[in-house]
Amino acid sequence: MRASRRTPTAAPRLAVVLLGPMAVLGCTGPPPQDGPPTTAPTRSNPPTQSPPAPSDDGQQAPATSPTSTSAAPESATSTQRPSAQRPFEITIAATGDVLAHHAVNESAREFARQSGGEDVFDYSPMFDDVSPLLSEADLALCHLETPLSSDHSSLTAPGILTFNTPPELATALAGAGIDGCDFASNHTMDQRLEGLATTEAVVRDAGLGYAGPTASRDRAGRAETYRVPVASGDPVTVAHLAYTYTYPNDGSPTTHIPAEAPWLELASWPSIGGEGIREQARAARREGADVVVVSMHWGQEYQVIPTQDQTRLARELLESPDIDLLLGTHAHVIQPCERIGDQHVIHGLGNVLSNQGFDVNPALAPGTQEGMVAVVTVRRDDEGRLSTGLAYHPTRVEIDPADGATHVIRLVGPDTPTWERTTSAVDLLGGCGARPMPP
Repeated sequence: MRASRRTPTAAPRLAVVLLGPMAVLGCTGPPPQDGPPTTAPTRSNPPTQSPPAPSDDGQQAPATSPTSTSAAPESATSTQRPSAQRPFEITIAATGDVLAHHAVNESAREFARQSGGEDVFDYSPMFDDVSPLLSEADLALCHLETPLSSDHSSLTAPGILTFNTPPELATALAGAGIDGCDFASNHTMDQRLEGLATTEAVVRDAGLGYAGPTASRDRAGRAETYRVPVASGDPVTVAHLAYTYTYPNDGSPTTHIPAEAPWLELASWPSIGGEGIREQARAARREGADVVVVSMHWGQEYQVIPTQDQTRLARELLESPDIDLLLGTHAHVIQPCERIGDQHVIHGLGNVLSNQGFDVNPALAPGTQEGMVAVVTVRRDDEGRLSTGLAYHPTRVEIDPADGATHVIRLVGPDTPTWERTTSAVDLLGGCGARPMPP
């Protein structure tokens, strides 16, 4: 990681809040050897949209997309900014779901054993291929799908779709060049409010920024901000906001908010709607953000085509001059990129790390084993006009069920089926000027 390339806003270590049990089952989980869910999730007050997503237990194959040709590189020019604002150019890298299934954790345990070090788990080898890309960007963001434990207690077990991941994952993400992650997902409350507080604490202890639902009432609804150094002038301030579609783990959006933490409503997009998100983006801009990035946990699992909620919200949000980029997660397959007005939305970044895929379970399509590292170039000219350009690097998780140390993220080239599937999915809605990049 390049030293001091960004500085996240400092936040106090969160106090741990003890709660009683909350029944939260995972709709996003490992393939069959890790076991299917035993209880169906309950939906609370969902807004009208697409049908419920299938359970992510490997029993239903995702949709596939037709082949198309990647669009030529192109820049998008955004809303006019005040001319007094100085010009700059930065790059923002983003990955899809970091989904540490039980089998992924066991691979990390084996890597640690092979290295002979003191760590019980070592995820670092999984990121070796993509680390140079992440480190080269001025700011690198990830989507963290699972809670983190501070002491290896209550870790994800085989056959259980309620997750908890060793803290070494946060250390590996930081070592790979990641600067910050969001934790807005249907697994936010897997370990209740205590686990949410612990997750943010572990992320921050690793030196990473944190966006999304928080156990701290004082931080609710506020963006995580990064000070990104540039060659000329003061650092560029990037604000990161993140929203989930549900807190009780459900396949469709819900407006149910945990009674013990009513402020979590501020990170629930079905609850606050597009205008609530836009207001938080406006607040980030008023507080000095030069660039505002919004991460959305949305869509239907395994479906390449965005849902009506996705397309509606993307248009509503990108009408705002205060939102510059939308990053989508949750579907576990690559979804299309669009230019809406003059701005970019990547509806789904896929899985950058997981135990899903055809190599593990033939019931799952190969797309669940794939993701991308998206690299967005953000420029502001002398007149204060912001523009963006997008490139992406297709990835695939190398999984060998016979090898104890596996789950390595690989960059792939044009001669692979992964490249064809990824570029087809990205361009499925006509393309957004995104440029696929070989290793």
